[in-house]
Amino acid sequence: MKQLRQIWQIALRELHILRRNHIYGFCMVVFPLLVMVFFTSMMDDGLPTEMPVGVVDLDNTSTSRSLVQRLDAFQMSKVVAHYPSVSEARHAMQQNDIYAFFYIPKGTTDDLLASRQPKVSFYYSYTTLASGALLMRDMKTIATLGSAAVGQATLRAKGFTDDQIQAFLQPIRVDLHQIANPWTSYNAYLSTMLVPGMIMLFIFLITAYSLGNEVKFGTSREWLALADNNIVIATLGKFLPQTLIWLALVYGYEFYVFYVLHFPHLGSPWMLVLLGLMQVAAAQGFGIFAYGLMPSLRMSMSVCSLWAVLSFSMAGSAFPVMGMDGPLQTLSWLFPLRHYYMIYQICVFNGYPLLEAWFHIAALAAFILLPWPLIRKIKNAMLTYVYIP
Repeated sequence: MKQLRQIWQIALRELHILRRNHIYGFCMVVFPLLVMVFFTSMMDDGLPTEMPVGVVDLDNTSTSRSLVQRLDAFQMSKVVAHYPSVSEARHAMQQNDIYAFFYIPKGTTDDLLASRQPKVSFYYSYTTLASGALLMRDMKTIATLGSAAVGQATLRAKGFTDDQIQAFLQPIRVDLHQIANPWTSYNAYLSTMLVPGMIMLFIFLITAYSLGNEVKFGTSREWLALADNNIVIATLGKFLPQTLIWLALVYGYEFYVFYVLHFPHLGSPWMLVLLGLMQVAAAQGFGIFAYGLMPSLRMSMSVCSLWAVLSFSMAGSAFPVMGMDGPLQTLSWLFPLRHYYMIYQICVFNGYPLLEAWFHIAALAAFILLPWPLIRKIKNAMLTYVYIP
């Protein structure tokens, strides 16, 4: 009972600190909310639309103009300019005026009608990976549709039925099924990694900042005295208010993206509750561990910043971990965001049971317990260390 009373007293003290220091309000509420709104609204359409495309149409026939009109009709492509030569179109692409251009050489229609296999070209920039891949797909589709249209007209003139024409033009029909994210929404799989990653970054920093401030302002002895110099009780009381605030923020984010924006999720709501709890606890555990490893406000926050930034690359969202070099694959297990993202992918996004992600759950549990071996070092730092700017 005494220990619960001590935790309560320390928690009230921490609430007073949170209210008095405006940095906590900005880093725990304002900035995470801005990040949440920014990323989810930036990719609100799911995929980038109306990306600028140029055309070099040296054939200038009704057939070539029809191809250009079809390209412009695609949702992701918007023909913004016609160029007289390839060099001018390439120069425009280098200046980032367009992301790609479609080249139709002179005589394309005549060669197409005479079955001489004309060659059309499309150039696209992979400086921006998403735009390059999407525009390449649109232009490839247009080239395929153009040849299919001429083939269809020729076969129909020869008396073939529509079924026979379809079987000739498309001998194998593809039955495509996109699991869990049939809209191919970038928002649904990028925001669910970027926003939690940014929240974990703030948790890392605020956790180390809270401990470092006790030494910086000379209040560490007072803090420990409220717990009778029991560092475990002192730590639990100090981070209890922060944990509740972070949980409210994380659960608010989950409600917003999964029940307001209707991001796909096949897992139960209890999986989201467990995932949010482990996300916050693991991030706080790493922040305490970083301070215990280097009991310095500046150094511990630097370590937390570095680890959080590297987490975005090691999570496996932009580039799959299995495609990385062996040492990097091993290193990826040391990032809490990697395990959070894998649990989300396995249990929430694809709806598999928690047992399928047990190793990642165990890894997050290990991050929660990570401060334990250094807890005495943290106590020693609070009692003996002097703040050095």
